[in-house]
Amino acid sequence: MTNDRIGELLAHFSQTRNQMLEQLRRVVIGQAEVIEQVLAAIFTRGHCLLVGVPGLAKTLLVSSISQILDISFKRIQFTPDLMPSDITGTMVLDEDEAGRRSFRFVKGPIFANIVLADEINRTPPKTQAALLQAMQERQVSAGQETFNLPDPFFVIATQNPIEQEGTYPLPEAQLDRFMFNIKVDYPSLEEEKRILATTTKDEPPELTKVLSGKAIVNLQKLVRSVPVGEYVIDYVTRLVRATRPKDPTAPEFVRKMVDWGAGPRAGIFLIQAGKAFAAMDGRFSVALDDIRKAAIPVLRHRVSTNFQAQAEGKTSEDIIQQLLGVVGEPEVAKYERRKR
Repeated sequence: MTNDRIGELLAHFSQTRNQMLEQLRRVVIGQAEVIEQVLAAIFTRGHCLLVGVPGLAKTLLVSSISQILDISFKRIQFTPDLMPSDITGTMVLDEDEAGRRSFRFVKGPIFANIVLADEINRTPPKTQAALLQAMQERQVSAGQETFNLPDPFFVIATQNPIEQEGTYPLPEAQLDRFMFNIKVDYPSLEEEKRILATTTKDEPPELTKVLSGKAIVNLQKLVRSVPVGEYVIDYVTRLVRATRPKDPTAPEFVRKMVDWGAGPRAGIFLIQAGKAFAAMDGRFSVALDDIRKAAIPVLRHRVSTNFQAQAEGKTSEDIIQQLLGVVGEPEVAKYERRKR
């Protein structure tokens, strides 16, 4: 594919993204960063964890995204009595007219393009773990058979950070499967006025389909084709390694306040997110600002702070912000002109 052709496709992609934002703004007021990060995850085959107190339109946002995409959508309400088979499906015993019996797999709600795992921390670890294979390998194993999940496939989970009673925190291994940990915050004063004015007056507007499943897959391929220079890869590598307290390049505040840092998967997600942000803007290459924009949602759940950080009132976000100020841009190699 020529550079001109890729440039045309990226320009069209940017227009498509604007159409999606236009539709979503008819229902969801504010939350511009949250929407951008969710769309970036969708276009890079990533999964999202939305964390915020009740009533901030987390579920509404996901259901609205499913309405503007012409793909299947299933919502799973996680509860303490939910079983793994309630998510993945189960084997049932069938009997035909001749009396022969055989097992048949009945697919669960995980077999959808977008799966909303609502209040994922309200179900026990056994049920939470049912999502691990689906999120990583995009497959479900039942008995001796393995079933492929539809393409595209995304898990968007929600979580309430203030509720502690009857909740089960996600293990680190499962948190690492999520590309973004997205913090959904309170709206501004003007946004809250608009929310109160619109939601109490009119019926919610009907949204228009913008993309089909096949178009999403093609856009995912386009995003993967966005080039990343060695300069950006060098910066991402140094940023991720600086989060690890035992790494020689880690700053003193990381060694003092971090128990463990991000793994290589964080670097992969940073570059993928940078590609998505660049493509959604219609740009042909990834800039360092794209990486910085993705740093907090990608690293927030991959940097574990210790008691010293808590004593000083520092969160993982504070550590990442401090790192972004400390980790400098890579040096560009200088080439001397040859003397004739």
